[in-house]
Amino acid sequence: MHVLKRTAALAATAVLSVTLAACGTAGSTGGEVNAQSLAGQVAYNPQPYDNIRDGGTLTTSLPEITPQFNTWQSDGATAYGAEVWSWYNPNLITFTADGQAVFDPDYLTDVKQETVDGNTRVTYTINPKAAYNDGTPIDWTSFDAVWKASRGTDPAYIVGSTDGYDRIRSLTPGANSRQVVVTFNGINLWWQALFGSLLNPAALSPAVFNQGYINNPHPEWGAGPYTVSKFDQQNGTITFERNPKWWGRRGKLDSRIFIAMEDSAAINAFKNGQIDAVSADSKDRLAQVAGQPGTEIRKSASLQIDFFTLNGTTPVLSDIRVRKAVFEAIDRAEIVKVQLQGLGYTADPVGSMNLLPFQEGYHDDFGQVVRFDPEQAKKDLDAAGWTVGPDGVRVKDGRPLEFSYVSTGDDPIGKAIAGATAAMMKNVGIKLDIRQVPSSDFSKIIAGKQFDMFYAGEQAGSPYGIAFICQLYCSDTQFIKSGVNDPKNDALVRSVNTLPTAQEQFARASEAEVAAFRTFGVMPAVNLPDIQAVKTGLANYGPGRYFSTTPENIGWQN
Repeated sequence: MHVLKRTAALAATAVLSVTLAACGTAGSTGGEVNAQSLAGQVAYNPQPYDNIRDGGTLTTSLPEITPQFNTWQSDGATAYGAEVWSWYNPNLITFTADGQAVFDPDYLTDVKQETVDGNTRVTYTINPKAAYNDGTPIDWTSFDAVWKASRGTDPAYIVGSTDGYDRIRSLTPGANSRQVVVTFNGINLWWQALFGSLLNPAALSPAVFNQGYINNPHPEWGAGPYTVSKFDQQNGTITFERNPKWWGRRGKLDSRIFIAMEDSAAINAFKNGQIDAVSADSKDRLAQVAGQPGTEIRKSASLQIDFFTLNGTTPVLSDIRVRKAVFEAIDRAEIVKVQLQGLGYTADPVGSMNLLPFQEGYHDDFGQVVRFDPEQAKKDLDAAGWTVGPDGVRVKDGRPLEFSYVSTGDDPIGKAIAGATAAMMKNVGIKLDIRQVPSSDFSKIIAGKQFDMFYAGEQAGSPYGIAFICQLYCSDTQFIKSGVNDPKNDALVRSVNTLPTAQEQFARASEAEVAAFRTFGVMPAVNLPDIQAVKTGLANYGPGRYFSTTPENIGWQN
């Protein structure tokens, strides 16, 4: 199982985020813990810049090097794509572990927010030294490029999210070209979730935006302490080295390498010293690395929610009664049990895809719509005209009630979830065909909607999950692949972020999410912890709740 990323506020994350991601589990913690208690812990070895030695290489794995390098484009909005992008493109905004925004002075020398005539206005002053690798100054036109591509008024741009950008009233230069003034329609409580990265104006045309970055990272359009030194598409590796055109603080690492690997290969590569960190997100994986010399196990809360998606554009699943029955037949508590079996962590099935269980405003919205009830699922299928055949599989008009479940990678937990789901479907007369594909097919499967049913994760890139509610539930979303979000709910969903207080937004968001869940396209399952095995001494890297940092701060402790 893999992960999609929800926000365009990209930072050099200290975790190997998977933005539709592999199934995760918690490690033994010396006693039962849950999401709320783990959320108070961080484990990324925070170190000041001067405590990190110059030199060294950091090598880690990803399930794939996402073919679409442009993370503003919908197909590039994976955690893997975001991780790679952040190492050679501007990172204007990062976050502390407790969710406070930090503006990078190498890009922004001043950020001023004010309310003018009832509208939120933000003035960004850009460092006069800032420039892309192609020599283009970073000025107000880079903000303008992000806005024009992401505001949702031009369907030629296939974007991951329009949230927030669609509420900008005007974007203009300020005192000079190195200042930009962004004015919203009304109050925007979550403005810090926007403009976390920038888009080089050279990539603004829809053709380049959508196609120009495919299997081409375009380092000349990037900026930052590192740049691409080698991209080997065939062997699935990308290497970054210090950028000679960088004007800011020197990167501590000599080089940063990502290698595409399946889960089993990655755990072996870590044990053999070929990579420096690996996800230890299951009992078996944790057992393989725990106690290994020179290894730390780092744990904290994750910003990931694992969920089922039904492709409602397929013939069988186009019937809302069938989709409802599928979800009623799934015992989410059993899915959680599969993922947490034998581990010192407890979690209830998660009831929202918009907010995490430990965040303010969280409600169990899904529980208001669907409960595990296989008998009701059978009744729904009966009412939809699907009768039980002699082999136990339901039929209608001579066609069996059968569809596919795509499972990516070789992770045993992902395979176990697929098997458990198939057994639950069989119990109500549905035949689920499990199709196992390599992790490297992840983006292809998602972008092409080559599935009937899929289990994956969505990962927030900022503390402001509610800011991106339209990305989940608007009918024109490019992020959720169910194809069944109802246009009748759009006005309700879009109204959430227009409200003046957080509490009002939380209440409206819950109402909108309940309405969206009644289309039976997605089913949230669990919010799992983030557990990683890391070589001792790696600084500013690892699970840290909301923590993110810029690439020059990551390295090996003195």
